Amino acid sequence: MLHKLYIEKTRGTPEVVFDPEQNTLILRGQSYPENAFKFYEPVLEWINQYFVQCNSPVFVEIKLSYINTSSSKCIMMLLEKFEEEFQKGLEVRLNWYYDEENESELECAEEFKEDVNFTFNIIPLQEEV
Repeated sequence: MLHKLYIEKTRGTPEVVFDPEQNTLILRGQSYPENAFKFYEPVLEWINQYFVQCNSPVFVEIKLSYINTSSSKCIMMLLEKFEEEFQKGLEVRLNWYYDEENESELECAEEFKEDVNFTFNIIPLQEEV
């Protein structure tokens, strides 16, 4: 059985919470590590192992307020893995949350959405009162 993947959030890296029992994958925070490929490598490896045994719908939640270029490439690699599984028949649903006052976050989400066919919801975050 694959164990839960948890990577604590830092100033430049997002919190990563992937729970194989709940079939939930969460990324939240900011993503601009010095070496994005090194940061995302264990995430991508975990996903590969996860999809070997996964046959239940997968729910993905992403809340990234900032993503640098190299992180964008890694996140696209992650989304491509979801797309591969979707093309094989696995249900994948992604909710991408963005600050409605930050237009670049919305544009970023829209760019990622263009490259996938699974359910990809772009949801504005309401300002907390």
